[in-house]
Amino acid sequence: MTPHEPDRELDLVVIGDCNPDVLVTGRDVTPAFGQQEKLVDGMDLGIGGAAAITAVAAARLGLRTGLVAAIGDDQAGEFMLRQLAAAGVDTEAVVVRPGQPTGMTVALSRGNDRAILTATGAMSTLTAAEVPDDVIRRARHLHVSSYFLLERSLGPGLPGVLRAARDGGATTSLDTNWDPALRWGGDTLLACLAETDVLLPNEAEALHLSGEASVATAAATLSASGPRVVVKLGGRGALCADRMDGVTQWYRIELPDRLDHPVVDTTGAGDCFNAGLITGLRRGLALPDAAALGCAAGTASTAAVGGSGARIELSAVLAEAGRVSIRPVPPEVRDSSTRSA
Repeated sequence: MTPHEPDRELDLVVIGDCNPDVLVTGRDVTPAFGQQEKLVDGMDLGIGGAAAITAVAAARLGLRTGLVAAIGDDQAGEFMLRQLAAAGVDTEAVVVRPGQPTGMTVALSRGNDRAILTATGAMSTLTAAEVPDDVIRRARHLHVSSYFLLERSLGPGLPGVLRAARDGGATTSLDTNWDPALRWGGDTLLACLAETDVLLPNEAEALHLSGEASVATAAATLSASGPRVVVKLGGRGALCADRMDGVTQWYRIELPDRLDHPVVDTTGAGDCFNAGLITGLRRGLALPDAAALGCAAGTASTAAVGGSGARIELSAVLAEAGRVSIRPVPPEVRDSSTRSA
């Protein structure tokens, strides 16, 4: 806990999507239409939704975590509530919609790449008015996932929610995730960024959100909107734009050459990265060091199928973070190419 911070019940509250994932894995998972049946290597049912995956990972890393989301009053919703409770996530603020289906996702995964099909169902009906004031007051950190899936329902009131969290002494972060409509935001998103302490896009998302052609320029553009920015670069680590006293310092976070396990599935790795980074911030780490913890958590999650399939543990993630390198990025390297940094 930072000095003068009020005592709170929850280290982290996550707002966003909550749905089961049907994970189809194998070397060839491309469907063949024409009523053809194709055999795949594996199929699993697990915790899905970026917000739910982040919440579970954070709880496993030792944070007292709550989730705010909307589900249907059906078997899929009941499955999610059971799984979240078993992982230690507080689901008191999860809204159950009678007569509506719980959202569901089918992820076709080839290990380091995947295609995703999502029916949003109830998840895209959550509004800012349904985010309880007392939950915000109890949170030390507020994280928003999958902004674009909830843009129409949650978006209009979200700047106020983020502002209320900050006014109450909490820190905030946002991961927009992919925009299925390919519009990539507008005035409402800009208003959210003005109330966000840390923005956490992946490489493709950063380029689309900023309209820039390089990751470094994208991070600089997004940082100008208000937040500090950490761009997730997959197996290449992360780029961190950390602003202190009005000055932005740049860091490259790089994974070790060899991992201690094979990469089985990258589903949810970015969400687990978010959980690791927030855990680092809650432990008092500087942003680059917290990003290193995020890299370690994201990497650990790839050891099993699904975003929550690997049982990540804080001690192992802390040890792995010690193998992650952090180095400042000189301006001439930053401005030319992040890939060569």
